[in-house]
Amino acid sequence: MIEIMENSETDAPPKGAERIQAYLKTLPDGPGVYRMLDAKGDVLYVGKAKSLKKRVTAYASGRPHSERLTRMINDTAEMIFVTTKSEIEALLLESNLIKQLKPRYNVSYRDDKSFPNILLREDHAFPQLLKHRGAHSTKGTYFGPFASAKAVANTLNTLQRAFLLRSCSDSTFETRTRPCLLFQIKRCSAPCVGRIDETGYRELVREAELFLTGKSRMVQDMLVAEMNKAAEVTRYEEAAKLRDRLKAMSHVQLNQGVNPSTFSDADVFALHTEGGETCIQVFFFRAGQNWGNKPYFPRVGADQASGEVLEQFIGQFYDERPAPPLILLSEAITEAELVAEALTLRAERKVEISVPQRGEKREIVEMALTNAREQLGRRMAENSAQRELLSGVQDVFGMEAPPTRIEVYDNSHIQGTNALGGMIVAGPDGFEKGEYRKFNIKSTELTPGDDYAMMREVLTRRFSRLIREGDDPKTKWPDLALIDGGPGQLAVACQVFADLGVEDVQLVGISKGPDRDAGREHFYLPGREPFRLDPKSPVLYYLQRLRDEAHRFAIGSHRKKRSKAIGASPLDEIAGIGAARKRALLQHFGSARAVAAAGISDIEAVEGVSGNMAKKIYDFFHPGG
Repeated sequence: MIEIMENSETDAPPKGAERIQAYLKTLPDGPGVYRMLDAKGDVLYVGKAKSLKKRVTAYASGRPHSERLTRMINDTAEMIFVTTKSEIEALLLESNLIKQLKPRYNVSYRDDKSFPNILLREDHAFPQLLKHRGAHSTKGTYFGPFASAKAVANTLNTLQRAFLLRSCSDSTFETRTRPCLLFQIKRCSAPCVGRIDETGYRELVREAELFLTGKSRMVQDMLVAEMNKAAEVTRYEEAAKLRDRLKAMSHVQLNQGVNPSTFSDADVFALHTEGGETCIQVFFFRAGQNWGNKPYFPRVGADQASGEVLEQFIGQFYDERPAPPLILLSEAITEAELVAEALTLRAERKVEISVPQRGEKREIVEMALTNAREQLGRRMAENSAQRELLSGVQDVFGMEAPPTRIEVYDNSHIQGTNALGGMIVAGPDGFEKGEYRKFNIKSTELTPGDDYAMMREVLTRRFSRLIREGDDPKTKWPDLALIDGGPGQLAVACQVFADLGVEDVQLVGISKGPDRDAGREHFYLPGREPFRLDPKSPVLYYLQRLRDEAHRFAIGSHRKKRSKAIGASPLDEIAGIGAARKRALLQHFGSARAVAAAGISDIEAVEGVSGNMAKKIYDFFHPGG
């Protein structure tokens, strides 16, 4: 049982070491997690300690600290404590809270996406091979993780050629009457139309499982033996098919890069710091094969030791995913045994953390370290170029400083239907896709296709919300709002800003020139004559990219909305009608229109529809009837 403790002092000083000192008399000499909060209640730091009393005493002692810790202590106005049964429990809770709260002074791991896997389903007579992301809720064997969706797609592509397993959905499988294109291009064995029986298909599945679990040499030897045997008895077509499968298998292995021989499953973490920035390169090895890598750029304090950064990163990295049996690091972390024990507890099997000094493992860590160094170099070069572009934007639009947040707005609709607005965000780190927003146009008084009214609604909703949020530190105001449109759209935006009292946000309209030629864009600013930039200007190219990204996002969101509307049914709007009842009604009547025309007794005849539900459906289509 975790006990939450909060200080009950009423006359405590506002903040700083003296405030922290006030907590000491109530703290236990045992393990736990502490949170340091500022005067506004925002979490500054989350930490764990073997002894809460000793750790807090260190903060309140008044002895010299690093600049970062001194700022953190001085900003602390309140602390919250959670006692735990053990230091391991404290470590797990700390990782969870850091990832959830994202405190200013902790290492911030900014990636919440789950890694993709390859799933071989086992709930069908002819198992399906497909990409899977998320919880392992479907019955089957999961292989992964892979570093990216692209890595999974490439591997699936070659696995289809090597093992000819189906990738189609069950509904497609059941309705096929002739082989699909994948059979024609030799990427499926067409079990849907009986081109292979269940026994033969199961053998393909067994071979695929052996290959994905690292027994590729065994599978290759089996196929070579079958190919030679087929050739000996002049079954040349069969031998050619086996040869093609062997080629595909070799292609997978060639793409794996470094394949270790001294371990099977492991993750490799290599950290490189330079110029105040940090890159952590993570490589994934499963079944003795390299399944890709991914770089991370955590937010790190200038005075944080690299071992501390790596330790906090690993804790957050495995917060929602099990660790492999082996974790290889480029340098030591201070509490390796404790972290390994915590990961063992979470994964329910032994996890070892090691910093190899020689041999193959060290060579692989060095390879990851080289990748981290090169990736950070590329990022720093890109950031430098990005800063130059933002300085150029500052000069072009006469701003007081380079913009740190640019919001770009665009609308999309077809003759006024399924209208929505899109907002994309860019800054010093490039496009910030997690900040993108779409606005479904809600006004019922809007004339279909009225772009000005749509822009007015989008901007009004966006900036009204920013004003409501007030001084909340999480509120992110733009320095520059870029509107896709000419003087008309700009006038609408200026009116919205005037009505809401918005200041200190630079408004700019961008419109394509004659014949909508790229490179001849006109720019519109309040109180200035329209102007154009040199067609070869890097700043013009950058602004075009921003405008095009906003257009892409708005169009993509509109298409999704339109597709959803096309597939919508009036039955979806009736309370109590789920997927099963909807399917039963449509199978019985053929269409929603036929359901609407049916009587209560006819609707009640459908399996799974009671008398009360039949009346509810009838009343929905015949209000007041």
